[in-house]
Amino acid sequence: MSFSVKTLVVGPIEENCYVLKDDATGEGVIIDAGDDGEKILDYVKDTQIDVKLLINTHGHWDHIGEIDYLRDELKVPFAIHGDDASMLDDSAENLSKYMHTAGKKRPAEIILKDGDVVNFGKSSLRVIHTPGHTKGGVCFYGGGCLFSGDTLFAREVGRTDLPGGSYEELMDSVNYRLQAVADAAKVYPGHGPASDMATERKYNPYIVKE
Repeated sequence: MSFSVKTLVVGPIEENCYVLKDDATGEGVIIDAGDDGEKILDYVKDTQIDVKLLINTHGHWDHIGEIDYLRDELKVPFAIHGDDASMLDDSAENLSKYMHTAGKKRPAEIILKDGDVVNFGKSSLRVIHTPGHTKGGVCFYGGGCLFSGDTLFAREVGRTDLPGGSYEELMDSVNYRLQAVADAAKVYPGHGPASDMATERKYNPYIVKE
């Protein structure tokens, strides 16, 4: 299993959208298509990626902004964890109401749960349910990569003071639900620079040191 990762920084608060392409087949997935849909689509077309699915780490406005546009353009389904599914058409819950953006989206075609596997070509990502930032927050783990959304950042974690947030749940997520992630895994967060699990386990103040 081997895939390439392209980071596209999109939107006013610089959200990280990730476009993955399986090396063997050219099939791919898009993670957190939050804004700048034409920019994302141009990259997909320029690199000839056969996108099979849009997937999201959670349902906040800055991560869901272009899912309907790309669903229509690419003719592919969208997947999100069940506990965040209601956020798609609730502008207060996904926070778009407070950002003066059009935040209501169509329901997801696929509902994810912990342990599910997302396949594209010969590659795959495992769904790890990591509540805390939102009730249905997830990380995607595979191919030596962890796509951590707003659960885990470089030497930081996601905020928990928004609706559905819980500091206790987030601490459980980063310290226990991510235990199986290898030290060598590269961490691709929802905002900011990439890191790796070894660095986070050593320097992130929110991760309990053994």
